[in-house]
Amino acid sequence: MDIGLGKWGRRCCFASLRVRLKARLAFFTLFLACSAFSVGAQEQSAGGPVRILALGDSLTAGYGLPAQDGFVAQLGDALAAAGHDVVMIDAGVSGDTTAGGLSRLDWALAGGADVAIIELGANDALRGIDPASSRANLDGILAALGGRGIPALLAGIYAPRNLGPEYVAAFDAMYPELAAEHDAILYPFFLEGVAADPTLNQGDGIHPNPRGVVIIVENMLPDVIALIERAGEGS
Repeated sequence: MDIGLGKWGRRCCFASLRVRLKARLAFFTLFLACSAFSVGAQEQSAGGPVRILALGDSLTAGYGLPAQDGFVAQLGDALAAAGHDVVMIDAGVSGDTTAGGLSRLDWALAGGADVAIIELGANDALRGIDPASSRANLDGILAALGGRGIPALLAGIYAPRNLGPEYVAAFDAMYPELAAEHDAILYPFFLEGVAADPTLNQGDGIHPNPRGVVIIVENMLPDVIALIERAGEGS
């Protein structure tokens, strides 16, 4: 009897020991998992949202539209829906030229920015400003951004064809050439799919209506996401 009880007691002791070991192992595994999650959450939080500067004219500013229907607001909403944590900085000024954009760049960057979208030049063309001057201004903007380690997306505009072939050729070419020179992402034509469509523009035939802005944002979104992925590369 003593031998039997001893064997049973030893079995109970070993069984109890196994239970305690399994419990400790489970706790240790859970601790490691929670620690890994905590570290990952802290790293994600430390990164913070990507600050996107949108420097442009009335097309960026959302001329004639409620704030929530403008380009900057709709782009921010689209990026959030795609899972990107961003802060949009609206530096669009109606009527602005490339010279105006260059002159206020430091002010626009005062609060900091991680990436920048540049949409300027339409008013230069409408005023017949020498493309060489517009090019120099855009070059200055892109150079300043590059010097700060801020990746850029350059959105192009096509010159009105009634300005003549020489003007049109020089104006249209400056966007792809400058983008290549400064390693900026090129979005060839800001109004792609919207220009000259009366159903997508306001009464002036120039500025997009809310439906037009939706199309602009949808078309540009992949390039803006690519821009976000460059954030921090130059720092």
